[in-house]
Amino acid sequence: MSVNKEIKRVTTHILQEMKQRNEKIAMLTAYDYSMATILDDAGLDVLLVGDSASNVMAGHETTLPITLDQMIYHAQSVVRGANRAFVVVDLPFGSYQGNSKEALNSAIRIMKESGAHGVKLEGGVEIVESIQRIITAGIPVMGHLGLTPQSIYKFGTYTVRAKDEAEANKLKTDVLALQEAGCFAVVLEKIPAKLAKEVTASLDIPTIGIGAGPNCDGQVLVVNDMIGLTKGFKPRFLRQYLDLYEGIKGAAQSYIADVKANDFPNEKEQY
Repeated sequence: MSVNKEIKRVTTHILQEMKQRNEKIAMLTAYDYSMATILDDAGLDVLLVGDSASNVMAGHETTLPITLDQMIYHAQSVVRGANRAFVVVDLPFGSYQGNSKEALNSAIRIMKESGAHGVKLEGGVEIVESIQRIITAGIPVMGHLGLTPQSIYKFGTYTVRAKDEAEANKLKTDVLALQEAGCFAVVLEKIPAKLAKEVTASLDIPTIGIGAGPNCDGQVLVVNDMIGLTKGFKPRFLRQYLDLYEGIKGAAQSYIADVKANDFPNEKEQY
C-alpha cells in the first residue's frame, strides 16, 4: 500500500508565523522550470520571479526593458517547478506606476496566466493606491524599498540607500504605509543594517533583506549570482556558494576536446 504524502505549500500565513517564531525566511530568485525544481527540492520558502531576469537571462543593463508578457512566461515556468515554495512575481517597470487600474490589470494577468501566488512592487507611499487596489482583488502583495532597481535612472547609482536621516525617515514612513496598505512582506535592499534592524522590529509583517544586514526576517539573493553563473559581479552582500561559470566553461571545453578528437561518442554511447 503506497502512501501519498502531501507537500504543504508555503503561504503568506506561514511566512507570518515564521516571523513570529523568529524562523528566518529563505528566498532566492528563479526564472525557469529546471532551476525552480532544484530550489524547491532544496527547501526554499519563497521563489522570486524577479525582473532581474532582464539582466541575468536577457543581458540587459537594467531591469527596465523586460515586459509583462516576458515576466508571465518566466513565472509560468517557475510555477510548474515549485510544489512547496511560495512564488512571487515582480510587476515590471511600466506595468503599475502611476495608474492603479493598470496595476490591478497587470497583477490579475500574472495570477491568472502563471498560477503564481503573489506579486511584488517597488516603491512607497506613491504606489499605495495600486497596492490597495491589487489586494482588494485578493492578490497578495510584497513591497520593496531601499534600492529600487526600476528607479536606477532617478538614483543614478546602485549605491547604498537611506544613509542620510531624511531618506531613512522616508523609508520608515513608506514601510509603515506598505504594512497599513496590506502588504504581507517587504524587501529591504541595500540599506544600512542598523536601519533594517529598526524597521524590522517596528513591523508586524516580515522583512526580506538583500544587502540589509542579518536582522531582517529573511534573506534573498539572485540565484545566478549565488551559484556563480554571473562573472565579475561581487558586491559586498553577495556570498557565492558555487563557481558554476568556471565549472560549466570547463565542461564545455572538455566536450569540445572530445568532439575534436573523435572521442565522443564512444562505442557505449551509440546504438
